[in-house]
Amino acid sequence: MPIVAQSTETTDWVSRFADEVIAESERRASGAKTPDATAPVVVASGLSPSGPIHLGNLREVMTPHLVADEIRRRGHRVRHLISWDDYDRYRKVPAGVPGVDETWAEHIGKPLTSVPAPKGSAHPNWAEHFKAAMIESLAELGVEFDGISQTAQYTSGVYREQILHAMKHRQDIDAILAQYRTKKAAPAKKQQQKPVDEAELEAAEGSGAAAEDDGSSGSAGYFPYKPYCGNCEKDLTTVTAYDDDSTELTYACTACGFSETVRLSEFNRGKLVWKVDWPMRWAYEGVVFEPSGVDHSSPGSSFQVGGQIVGIFGGKQPIGPMYAFVGISGMAKMSSSKGGVPTPADALQIMEPQLLRWLYARRRPNQSFKIAFDQEIQRLYDEWDRLDAKVADGSALPADAAAHARAVRTAAGELPRTPRPLPYRTLASVADITAGHEDQALRILSELDPANPLGSLGEARPRYDKAEAWINTHVPADQRTIVREEPDAELLKSLDEPSRQSLRLLLDGLADHWSLDGLTHLVYGVPKVQAGFPADATPKELPPEIKTAQRSFFALLYHLLVGRDTGPRLPTLLLAVGQERVRTLLGE
Repeated sequence: MPIVAQSTETTDWVSRFADEVIAESERRASGAKTPDATAPVVVASGLSPSGPIHLGNLREVMTPHLVADEIRRRGHRVRHLISWDDYDRYRKVPAGVPGVDETWAEHIGKPLTSVPAPKGSAHPNWAEHFKAAMIESLAELGVEFDGISQTAQYTSGVYREQILHAMKHRQDIDAILAQYRTKKAAPAKKQQQKPVDEAELEAAEGSGAAAEDDGSSGSAGYFPYKPYCGNCEKDLTTVTAYDDDSTELTYACTACGFSETVRLSEFNRGKLVWKVDWPMRWAYEGVVFEPSGVDHSSPGSSFQVGGQIVGIFGGKQPIGPMYAFVGISGMAKMSSSKGGVPTPADALQIMEPQLLRWLYARRRPNQSFKIAFDQEIQRLYDEWDRLDAKVADGSALPADAAAHARAVRTAAGELPRTPRPLPYRTLASVADITAGHEDQALRILSELDPANPLGSLGEARPRYDKAEAWINTHVPADQRTIVREEPDAELLKSLDEPSRQSLRLLLDGLADHWSLDGLTHLVYGVPKVQAGFPADATPKELPPEIKTAQRSFFALLYHLLVGRDTGPRLPTLLLAVGQERVRTLLGE
């Protein structure tokens, strides 16, 4: 279904931002000395590969991606930049990263691209190791972008003029920063908190007394530039002298004692401090739209200060919505400096790209949401399938249809999808019960709808594979389903007559109801028939006791089939076990 690409979709946040970005881009073009009608609209994201890039960081990419894609659908040229902040300092050794031990602490203070990759990695350095996984995930999600390595930008001298300009105007920059140094930042609301952007953390933590988040100040004055040491490669340096005319800069390293004098007009081993670096890039790239975490909204934050500093570089602050926290069902707030935080690759192992895209598309940036790795993923998939059906029959609300369209396709085309998208919870149950036996899985899935049987397991892929991965990686062993090998003779012998009758009613109807819908009707109908009601009586036509009777009947079946009170949905479980074995286990 095509997206209505106008602001008439008042509840569609992507369209509204696209309207604003296009209008702002046109204003900038009309005000330029030499307007370029062919110049693309520039949106941007920034990611620091300081560790696993998690699902909270993904919002930094998905927000501009969705806006850029909408702009592209409208026929405009657009460029989505992802700035890899791989020239940031290595702050600390993240916990839980395979192939990394305490010896990596010796690299703290070096650029991320100068830190060795984890043991066993095929990548040349720390930054490339963590970038690679994210790049692969973005490709699967259909995210089109231009990646920019800040290591390459700085070490090749691309920003030389901007660095010299910042040093020349260091007093102006210092005056802007001074407005906030004495102000106490107002605490953000706890429920809105998102992990602070890694670059912000790197700036805020600094590397000792000589490194502040907005530059170093001392007897020689304020400097918005920090060299990496020519001896130990670390940023534990202090600029002790600078001459604007010759661009001679002298620094000393507090880590190893090394010092040297260099010409900044020829020197490429250092970078602008974060609160100056970010607005410099806005101006250099002509960024019109870039979101940032809610933590940036406090007084003196990088985004607020950058809005003033960007003018020094002759640029304008981009439209910059603050985005809220992305949570994980059953897990605490994410931070990529900690181990074990789920990444996009982890999510894509258990869910199709369309579902993950939809989770980011359906919520406004300032709304927090959760991504499910627990049983909640089944409910999310049910909700997604219902929306899919509504879109197909034209009954979906406009904003919901827009979010769906953004999830299933980009301006470049539709994302690959499962040919026969069977219910996720059903696929998970089948994968659980069959334990990797594909022939058994195909048999069961083919019996779900006898009038339209599944021809091959490939028709249910990749959704089947995602459900199987979820069962194998996120369902505890004590919650897995193991069908009994032999009947529970003791339990069968102890049953009273009503219980025996319920089993007979079920067994008598098995052959005629052997499909997912048929068995659903049968297992819910048995307690109704026992109580003297028609099997198809609706809940409104039944007394409350019927629900109690149904629960008791279900518990009995679970005990006889899998030895537990609960398990997969009974119709799916019965299909999985097979008629002959069901009859044996139920005592026929």
